[in-house]
Amino acid sequence: MATELAVHPKVCAAFPDLHIDVVAASGFDGSRDWPDVERQLAGLESLAQAGSPPPADEHDQHIAAWHEAYRSFGTNPRRQRPSVHALRRRLARTGRLPRINPAVDCYNLISVRFGVPAGAFDLAQVRGDITVRFAAGDETFTPLGEPGVAEIPRPGEVIYADAEGVLTRHWNHRDAERTKVTPATSELVVVLETTRSAAFCQVVDEAAGALAGLLEERARRVSVQHITAASPAVPLPGG
Repeated sequence: MATELAVHPKVCAAFPDLHIDVVAASGFDGSRDWPDVERQLAGLESLAQAGSPPPADEHDQHIAAWHEAYRSFGTNPRRQRPSVHALRRRLARTGRLPRINPAVDCYNLISVRFGVPAGAFDLAQVRGDITVRFAAGDETFTPLGEPGVAEIPRPGEVIYADAEGVLTRHWNHRDAERTKVTPATSELVVVLETTRSAAFCQVVDEAAGALAGLLEERARRVSVQHITAASPAVPLPGG
């Protein structure tokens, strides 16, 4: 079981204005349909189909900031897109958002609405601490939905990792198969992020508050903690 989520000092030095909100839910019930989340997702889709989708490219300042961050560690953000960019782009192009399961649909909703990258881990599948760090180039990553694939992140790429392997690639581009959130997940942690706290800290905090409010409908306990370069670690449930 994970004990803490921490950002490595080298990542803090490279991104001194980072701000990560860590939303943890214990005793979560993801086995039932979630009509309120579905209604809100359908509302976003209706707006998009009427020609009013949220910004889905670098005209959105937060997406532009993430593109800059990706380029700084050698990732082309037009090939490996930040998760929020990929979701908003899909909504703008198709008028639809994916339906995965109640928990994932919930944080995707918040991500698209607030324009903030959001990803999650099933804490029962995490081994040891979770660390945001630069890849060494000898780690392995199995992408979500591709259990037979083993990738090796490029040295210097920002990743989330635990004691067993890589949990995300390109910071928040893609999650791993092992720690994916499923309908059976009862202990989960969601991270919402910015590398530009002066410009986007408030919106990240608002997104975390909205997410926590939704998760409280289905969880026994929900907490929100904040990571910054000056305070780079938080404990996780069960640690």
